[in-house]
Amino acid sequence: MNKLFLLGLVLLVASAVSAQDLISANELKQNLKNPDYIIVNAAANQKVFIRGAIDLPHTTLCTDEPVRNLIKSPADMAAELGNNGVASDKTIIVYDEGSTKYAGRMYWMLKYLGAPNVKMLDGNIKGWKAIRGPIGGATKGKQATFTAKVDANQLATMDEVKKAVGNSSYVIVDAREPGEYAGTAETELARPGHIPSAVNVNYETLVDAKGLLKSNDALASMFESKGITKDKTAIVYCETSVRAGVVYLALKGLGYPKVKVYDGAYLEWQSTASNKVD
Repeated sequence: MNKLFLLGLVLLVASAVSAQDLISANELKQNLKNPDYIIVNAAANQKVFIRGAIDLPHTTLCTDEPVRNLIKSPADMAAELGNNGVASDKTIIVYDEGSTKYAGRMYWMLKYLGAPNVKMLDGNIKGWKAIRGPIGGATKGKQATFTAKVDANQLATMDEVKKAVGNSSYVIVDAREPGEYAGTAETELARPGHIPSAVNVNYETLVDAKGLLKSNDALASMFESKGITKDKTAIVYCETSVRAGVVYLALKGLGYPKVKVYDGAYLEWQSTASNKVD
């Protein structure tokens, strides 16, 4: 009986640890030739790539109209992905230069488009280099089919954010640095500050000194201390919602059932004169 209990406890702990959509550098290294894996670099202007990776900066899937860095239409994003060799029925591994923000952005976009198997490389390229993973030039992906099955529940509109302000069934999460949230950082924004009632969780605090995502226990404690609980709909944003992606990933990995990214982000919010800012 005790052995069965211990086995169950081990399985429970293992499940909790693996809940995040992450893949370790060592696991990816072991699967580098796996035909089911597609590796995508989401950061721009990179010269060194994980061997076999497709160079597809997150901005490829974005437009700057009417505000900077909004996602393109699902059809346009699906076409870009397919043209670059990313198939929706494969396991898609995303990574960036080490900041986690570009990989997080790409992760969210793929989940919004309904890709079923998406993982972020824990530690990104820095973690890959730390284990001496093979590197090289970017790979030109073969034409593939990416079928978008949009999950609208992953995206928050400005109208929903307005509804969420001060609403106890929602929690709005600002993923920027504290100075940006407070409106004290140097900025070109016309109205610095944050969306009213938003709580601040700097995306940088989600990773450790090695750039690895912190443990589920540490993340859960951090979120709960800010009032971000599973009974609420969490809406995450930053200035252009690039940094929101890794917060989205962490919350979803902890089993939060209702997590969305406000794609228009603070840039759109503060540019609308009728919207209040704090």
